[in-house]
Amino acid sequence: MKSKIRALSAATALSLLLSGAALADVVKIGVLAPLTGPTASDGEEFVRGVEWAVKEANAAGGVAGHTFEVVSADVKDHSAANVSSAVERLLSTDGVQVILTGYASLSMFEVDLMADANMPYIPAGPSPQFAAIVSQDPDAYNCCWSFTADFKGYETDVTPTIEALSAAGHFDLKDKTVAIISSDNPYSKTISEGMKTAFKDAGWTITVDELVPFGPVSDWRSMLAKVRENPPEVVINTDYIPANAALFMNQFRENPTDSIVFLQYAPLVPEFVELTGENSDGVLYNAIGATLDVEAWPRGREVSDGYRKEYGSTSGPYGAGLYEMTNVYFDALRKVGDPTDHDAIGKAIGETKRPVTSGFLEFDPATHVAKQSNDHIPVTFFQLQDGKPVMIAPEKFKNGTFKTPAWMSK
Repeated sequence: MKSKIRALSAATALSLLLSGAALADVVKIGVLAPLTGPTASDGEEFVRGVEWAVKEANAAGGVAGHTFEVVSADVKDHSAANVSSAVERLLSTDGVQVILTGYASLSMFEVDLMADANMPYIPAGPSPQFAAIVSQDPDAYNCCWSFTADFKGYETDVTPTIEALSAAGHFDLKDKTVAIISSDNPYSKTISEGMKTAFKDAGWTITVDELVPFGPVSDWRSMLAKVRENPPEVVINTDYIPANAALFMNQFRENPTDSIVFLQYAPLVPEFVELTGENSDGVLYNAIGATLDVEAWPRGREVSDGYRKEYGSTSGPYGAGLYEMTNVYFDALRKVGDPTDHDAIGKAIGETKRPVTSGFLEFDPATHVAKQSNDHIPVTFFQLQDGKPVMIAPEKFKNGTFKTPAWMSK
């Protein structure tokens, strides 16, 4: 069996021992979040979701005799050094009995730190990297469970969805050409590589295949010039940073090609729409774990309405998601009673079977990743229309239909 990668410092180990010595009246919930840096808008939602759930629980008298406090730590730019520092800070804080995050590192290396500390950990980051770690020895990672479902649909489902939209008469696919641009990070690159395989297997030609360095992008015009040299029928950019994707869309609209535009993740974040305005109307995107704010899924509608009432704004995927993750922890604590019994808490989290905002949550015991399917957590496809997301697939949850973008010929 592969040995654990890292050991805690003596000071941290002592702190954990002391904090677990007896039941605490106040349980601290740690949150890893990018409070500063290019994804700070996501980090704000992480904290809001947990704080909202804690506010409700405390107002109801607590859970299993305990009330709660939120402690956050800034992962900044998601670098290994900053994530390690943030994790160490939370693990060293007396009374922290669980740690939650939307995403901390994109490689998910911190899962090993949590396993070393036997700290219950629920992330919603890149599930392929999470599964690659946990599947080596699932029993050694009883602490850790991925709220994000299997990412395979990100790689495989774009191609057939675009082909189905064409078959329905929304636009013509004459030569099946696609330009694919990605950012050099584990999330964006893994998805783009999978997409390239799916498009090639379906008989498509890739006209542009580019990888940009990870981080802020100041200008996409040279990249877009390559796209325009041989205009493709589909343009894809998997850079997930909202500001980068917004700049790409704004500069694409300066001289658009007659192409469907698909962007990965960024349009889910309200900041993206604020930065693009009408320029992003018509863009396609998908999500594994988006809130199902539709009549067909009452839990999604209930939490969405609650978030709007609480904060006066619409939640992206992480405000609602972290609210649900906190409640998954509360469910486990109700079963176990003792927040310091981390083994039992981890086991109870893994036994979760319940509706959440993004579908029906159940974990795969081999990978500890949430199951992905239309009966569990679906791959949902959206189009921005008049600045608002319209879910166009799957059929089970859709609340609207595709409209040909204004920049495309009818």
